[in-house]
Amino acid sequence: MKNIKLIAQNKNAAFNYFIEEKFQAGIELKGTEVKSLRNSRCNIKDSFVKIKNGEAFIINMNIAAYEQGNIFNCDPLRTRKLLLHKYEINKMQKAMQLQGYSIVPLKIYFEASLAKIDIAIAKGKKLFDKRYDIAKKDMRREMERDFKNKNLYF
Repeated sequence: MKNIKLIAQNKNAAFNYFIEEKFQAGIELKGTEVKSLRNSRCNIKDSFVKIKNGEAFIINMNIAAYEQGNIFNCDPLRTRKLLLHKYEINKMQKAMQLQGYSIVPLKIYFEASLAKIDIAIAKGKKLFDKRYDIAKKDMRREMERDFKNKNLYF
């Protein structure tokens, strides 16, 4: 088992999108950004992936400035390059050309000593799909509550 430390997770991605295919990518970071990530100071909630000139970039990923970084800190919302294989980028680019598909980040973590990000090709959910997911979650919660109450009295 690999040594994995979770830094940030995008829980809204599973609620707002149907996840079709996942990819693991490296991130091109500067020194103070790595130190800030080690302190779990990252937010990927509003970020997305864009492909330009055959390269993948993550936009709007917020890595907070490192407190002791002074002049070496860079812009927290700067565009960062993702390290992927060419065939993965081509597959994502074809999916982006289809209607309703986008590339969203799922989670960011350290695997051994390397910062990695899980991204996914995802299709946006409609409002009725979201309502169905909420109803399913409520039913499961009710069943667990009833099961717990039944077991307390036996």
